[in-house]
This record gives sequence, C-alpha cells and structure tokens, in this order.
Amino acid sequence: MTYANKKEMIAMLLAGGQGSRLGVLTDHVAKPAVSYGGKYRIIDFPLSNCANSGIDTVGVLTQYQPLELNAYIGSGQPWNLDRLHGGVFILPPYTTGKDGVWYKGTANAIYQNMPFIELYDPDYILVLSGDHVYKMNYEMMLDAHKESGADCTIAALRVPLSEAGRFGIMNTDPDFRIYEFEEKPSMPKNDLASMGVYIFNWKTLREFLILDEADPDSANDFGKNVLPAMLAAGCRMYAYEFKGYWKDVGTIESLWEANMDILDPSVPLELDDPPWRIYSRNMVQPPQYIGASAVLRNCSITEGCQIEGEVENSILFPSVVVKRGAQVSNSVLMEGAVIEEGARVEYAILAPGTRVCADGKVGCGRTGDGSHPISVLGQGAVVEKGAEVPSGSILSAEKGA
Repeated sequence: MTYANKKEMIAMLLAGGQGSRLGVLTDHVAKPAVSYGGKYRIIDFPLSNCANSGIDTVGVLTQYQPLELNAYIGSGQPWNLDRLHGGVFILPPYTTGKDGVWYKGTANAIYQNMPFIELYDPDYILVLSGDHVYKMNYEMMLDAHKESGADCTIAALRVPLSEAGRFGIMNTDPDFRIYEFEEKPSMPKNDLASMGVYIFNWKTLREFLILDEADPDSANDFGKNVLPAMLAAGCRMYAYEFKGYWKDVGTIESLWEANMDILDPSVPLELDDPPWRIYSRNMVQPPQYIGASAVLRNCSITEGCQIEGEVENSILFPSVVVKRGAQVSNSVLMEGAVIEEGARVEYAILAPGTRVCADGKVGCGRTGDGSHPISVLGQGAVVEKGAEVPSGSILSAEKGA
C-alpha cells in the first residue's frame, strides 16, 4: 500500500496526566497546561522542540481536564504545526463500540491511537511526556537511533547518585546499550536516569503494544511493562545521553525551582534564543507599568503588569498587580494575580486570578528547621484583609482565608 501522507517519524505527546502532586494548581487544568516562566505553558516545551526538530506531525493524547489545554493548542499555529499534511492533533479517549475506555496507562494510550499512527505509516515513533521543561533536538536523537541500529532509544540524563532512586535507571554497556532497567532502585548501580523521551521503530513497538494489551496483568505502562518486555525479548535498546537543562515539573517544589532557574544566570535555559526559541500562544497585552514607588530586584516582569510595590527574585505573568507598599519575594505570580497594599508574599506560587488583600500574608516566615516550604494559592483563591496563609500551606478558592 502507498501512503500519500507517509512520514519518517511522528511524535505522540502524553498530556493526559492529572498532576495530583501539583495540588490546587491542577484543579481546573491538565498538568501540561500549567503556566510557567511568565508567558509559557509547560506543553510549550515539547511542542517547540518538535517544531524546531523538523517534526511536523504531533498527536497530543489528552484525558484529565482537557478543555483549556485543547483551546490553548488550537490549530498549532504558534508552533508552526498548522499543516495541510500533518500538524497537531488532539487525541482524547474515544468510543469504539458500546463503551469508551479511558487511557489505562502510557502504553495503552498509544495502543488506542494506533489507527492515527498508521495513517502516516511512520518508520519511527517519538513518545514524549508533557510535563518536562527542556530544550532538545530530537533529530540528533533520531540520528543516534539509526546509527546504533536500535529498536528503541531512550533519552537519559546524569543525576546525582543520591537522587537516582527517584528515577528509572538504565544500566548500560560502555557503548550505551541497555542491559538492565531498575525502576526507582533503593541501591542504584548507575546515575543514568530516563527522561521519558523514547524513539521506537514503529513495527517493533506495534508488536509489543499488542502483546501488552493482551496481558490482563499488565499495568499497560512503558516503564513498568513494555520496555522490560522488549529488553527480555532481546531487542536492541540504547540510552541517548542528554547534557542540557531538564526539569520534571511534576511537584510544587520542582515547578517553583524551574521558575526560579530563569532568574539564575548560571542556568543554561534561554527561552527566547532565536536558534531554538520556545513558542507560546500569548494574548496581546499592554506594556507593563512600573510606578515611581516600585522597587525591583532580579525579576521577570511580563506584559500588562502594574508594579508600585517591591518585587524581588520573582516571576510575574501578564496583568499581575502589586500595589504600593506590597512586598513579593521568591515567588511565582500567575496571570491576573493581585497583591494589595501592605500585603506580603514569600516563597509562593499564586495561580491565575488570585488576590491577597491589604495586609494579608502568604508564606511568610520559616518552619522549625529553617526551610521555606512553598505556599500555593489555587485559581481564584482570595486571602482576606489581614489574613495569613502559613508557610507551606495550600489554599483553594473554595476554602478561602
């Protein structure tokens, strides 16, 4: 059969996770749609990486709270993915008979969308996660995959051995051929951690997805089931070492750290670097206003902000208001957050539409061990006049303070 739309490689982007570890930040949006860095969403990174790598066909597999994510992606135009032959496609679970089936795991999500993949008869499949902040050339990874003659290539990052127990670890020969997987080992033998970025030969992966789906005891997960099965069957599997910046932003602490990294000149993450720009869908905003009483130190201030108070070491998204006498430090304030007169916000993440009323406090002070746990206000939450949200607390709009 001849395929008019045949592609060498297409990408399948797993974007359906609930993101429960992000708490109230994902009450109303899927994890990949969470805001980041002043004007981005987390999903901007894999989509921009695809566009910059010359991958023009991307399936985005959605499930949990998909409405805002779907609307944000739209036709894919900001990432140059609005194509006549290819482009970006939203792929939710769908009914094939009497009953629909939710995605049961990462492998099952790809299995359910095999008809979409086969429209393009690809030689290779790139499988991505939608919750990582990084800039990566997938074309270079594909070149390494071809050169090694691999059935599967897994992007890997060196991590401190003391932290390796939090990751899927790959033990390899000197040429990076994988001979063993260890999922979150208590005594890791290696520091080579999986990034959740895979390239498969499509014909090989197809066979293993069908076998996995037929196994009633399988969790239908790549890391737990499909990859170990391929290794046990003697498939050629290689690690591809990535040496750039990468952050899994699946927790409140890691999301806060990734935002703070933007303000650290030693961190190699230039979001507006012309050769590898991170693209996003942004509403046109008026210029920011910095009042005569404002004091700013090491901040990222986006369009539409109105600053008359003091802001230090913080990321401010569009239309944030910091009024006279207010103080913000070491925090991430998402779109439309308002900090009123005399209010203080420290070591916090404020979701869109939040408000800290006059003399309110969020995250001020330290815990008994001297640390600064991150406080979080969910979308639309309000801290009433003079009220306090203690360090490390999480406040939803329903609870109020």
